[in-house]
Amino acid sequence: MLAVTFQEPGRVALEERPDPEPVAPDDAVVKIEASGICGSDLHIYHGRVQIEPGFIIGHEYVGTVVAKGDAVGLDVGDRVLGTFHTACGTCFFCRRGIYQKCDEARVFGHGATLGSLQGTQAEMALVPRANLTLRRVPEGLSDAAALFAGDVMGTGYHAIVSAGFRPGDTCAVIGLGPVGLCAVMAARAAGASKVIAVDTVDERLETARQLGAEPVHATEEDPRQAVKAGTHVGGVDVAVDAVGHPAALDTACRLARKGGTVSVVGVYTERVEVHMGVVWIKSLNLVTGHANVMGHLDSVLAMLASGRLDVSPLVSREMRLEEAPDAYAAYDRHEALKILLRT
Repeated sequence: MLAVTFQEPGRVALEERPDPEPVAPDDAVVKIEASGICGSDLHIYHGRVQIEPGFIIGHEYVGTVVAKGDAVGLDVGDRVLGTFHTACGTCFFCRRGIYQKCDEARVFGHGATLGSLQGTQAEMALVPRANLTLRRVPEGLSDAAALFAGDVMGTGYHAIVSAGFRPGDTCAVIGLGPVGLCAVMAARAAGASKVIAVDTVDERLETARQLGAEPVHATEEDPRQAVKAGTHVGGVDVAVDAVGHPAALDTACRLARKGGTVSVVGVYTERVEVHMGVVWIKSLNLVTGHANVMGHLDSVLAMLASGRLDVSPLVSREMRLEEAPDAYAAYDRHEALKILLRT
C-alpha cells in the first residue's frame, strides 16, 4: 500500500508499505477512502512533536472494513469512521468515560511517544480496539462530515461541553482554524446568545460570520473592547483557546468574565507562562487536555447527520494521496481551512 510518512521537519514523503492484517481479535483493517490533514499534523510537520523518520502519519479517516478479528462487531463491507485514538474500555479511566486518558490509549500517526500506532494517511490502516474506535457512518453522511466527527468536530464540541456551556451563555473563540470554527458551530448549536470569533485571517473571520458569530480581527481591532461592548458583565462565560499559543491563552483569560471558564483545546507541547494574577483575581476555571472525542462521538454524529452541525463550509480543498507533500506545504501556508486526501 501507499502511505504518507514523516521524513524530517518540513518534509513528508510517499512510501510503499505492506498491507496491514488483523492480529488481535478486536483488530480491524480499513481501506481508507479519505483522510484529513489536521492542525496537529502540522505540529509533527514542524518538528514540535517528535516522531521517528519513516513513520506513517495522519489520524482522521473514513473508509470500509475489509478484514477483522473474530471479536469485532462490525461487518466486512461496513462504511466506517474512526476516532484519532484507541481505548481499552476497561481501565479506571475508560470505566468513567474518560476515554482520551485510557491507560492503553494509542494515537494514530504520532510515533513511539503515543503508542507506535501507524497513521491513517494511507491506502489502508490497522485499527485496534475496533469496537470502540470505529463507528458505522450514518446513511447519507459525507466523507468529510464523517471524518470531522472522529477528531476536529469532536474537539470543537468538547471545547464547549467540557466548559459546562448552558443555553444563553456567551462565548469567545480565539483561533479560527477548523477546530475553532467547529467550536463556533458547537456553541451556536448549544444555544449561545453571542459568539465572538477572533483571528487575523480575513477569510476565516468571514467564515465565522457566516456561521453566526461576530468576527473580531485580533490586531486591527481590540478583542477586549469588543467583548466588553457585547456583554453585560465585562466578559464572556466561556473563552476557547483553539490555537495552542501563549498569546491565545492570555487573550482567552482576559476575555473571560469573572468566574468564567477558559477552555483550552489548542495543542501545547512546551512550557508557557500564564498570568496567574489574572486567573486568580478573576476566579477563572480552566479546562484543558485532549478532547474526549470517543465519548462525544455518537452525539456529534447524530448532530451531523441531522444537519444541526454542518462542516461543509470548512472543507476547502480535496487532493490525491499522492499529492500529500504539496498538500502539507499548502496547509502550512494557510491556503486552505481543511484538506482531504483521497485514495
